[in-house]
Amino acid sequence: MLDIADELNRWVGQGRDFAVATVVAVGGSAPRQPGAALAVDSEGTAIGSVSGGCVEGAVYELCRQALEDGETVLERFGYSDEDAFAVGLTCGGIIDILVTPVRADSATRTVFAAALAAASSGEAAAIARVTSGPAELVGRALLVRASGESSQESSQESTGESSGEYEGGLGGHPELDRTAAGEARAMLDAGQTGVVEIGADGSRCGQPLSLLVESSVPPPRMIVFGAIDFASALVRIGKFLGYHVTVCDARTVFATALRFPDADEIVVDWPHRYLERTETDGRTVLCVLTHDAKFDVPLLRHALRLPVAYVGAMGSRRTHEDRNARLRDVGVTELELARLRSPIGLDLGARTPEETALSIASEIVANRRGGSGVSLTGAHTPIHPDGARRASGRIGSVA
Repeated sequence: MLDIADELNRWVGQGRDFAVATVVAVGGSAPRQPGAALAVDSEGTAIGSVSGGCVEGAVYELCRQALEDGETVLERFGYSDEDAFAVGLTCGGIIDILVTPVRADSATRTVFAAALAAASSGEAAAIARVTSGPAELVGRALLVRASGESSQESSQESTGESSGEYEGGLGGHPELDRTAAGEARAMLDAGQTGVVEIGADGSRCGQPLSLLVESSVPPPRMIVFGAIDFASALVRIGKFLGYHVTVCDARTVFATALRFPDADEIVVDWPHRYLERTETDGRTVLCVLTHDAKFDVPLLRHALRLPVAYVGAMGSRRTHEDRNARLRDVGVTELELARLRSPIGLDLGARTPEETALSIASEIVANRRGGSGVSLTGAHTPIHPDGARRASGRIGSVA
């Protein structure tokens, strides 16, 4: 749902009623992952997607019905061999979709509005929703923020309870809210969206309950070192992938806004000095395109000791071997060197700056998602590795 937060937040501001259908579990080769959403307002306007087109029409009608009757519905869609024209996923996967009406009289509208406002403004926050378990709890939601603070207005829910640690509530045992908030905070800290299982009373045992936790966090950083023509193409594809992109180079004549109009930030400084003072995290990717030892060695010595997602360096295989020798000379260990992706990128036969940028971006995505980088043709590996997660049980409408 938070992937379409900007538009939904606008709908909330306009006082519109709407229903939102969210993928809450997948199995097999499902096209979209948990958190993907489609929303329909009272006038029939639709935004978003839950399946890439396979079941959008049926989900649209479920949203319209939910708006009319005010009921939350959990529906499963899968492939039907018996009827080629049945509403289902032609890719053979299974998806469970939670359809929630967000009307003026909805008990959870306040917490939904707070979550959408936070995501739309770029604030780090996570919303946890019950997707399976006791019927009276399905669809209930709570929100946690990175600061752990909540507004007095949005912390009031139908339970009548509020907490400085979360907003809203699941309407069950008090321990359930505390456990759900803890799980949501852990997912938020990791910048992840996914399904977690807990007990309906908040314990780790007892009647099972599933929570979909959707995290909204600021965009991950891509820092490109070296203001060369290849960097310009990489900046563009980095922005396309949703990164906040910084270009850093010590040479004033090359590190200019004119050369990198798509960059979020341009820094003129020695790369290693900038990296030492800037903030990075476990989602940050570092792309070293300078292939000049006076820049590369001090930069990579520091970069390979940071808990970042990816460190790649451009250069020929000869440059790579020479650079590794220099790094060993300054104390970089073999374990640290093993983190270095060099020569940078996947083997696409790239020649142009744009092709090279695609090669680098492909390696970043493969590293992030656990992909092998091999052609899918003839391969016997899952197309969507994450889709192997167990799909939650269906079903029907719940109050």
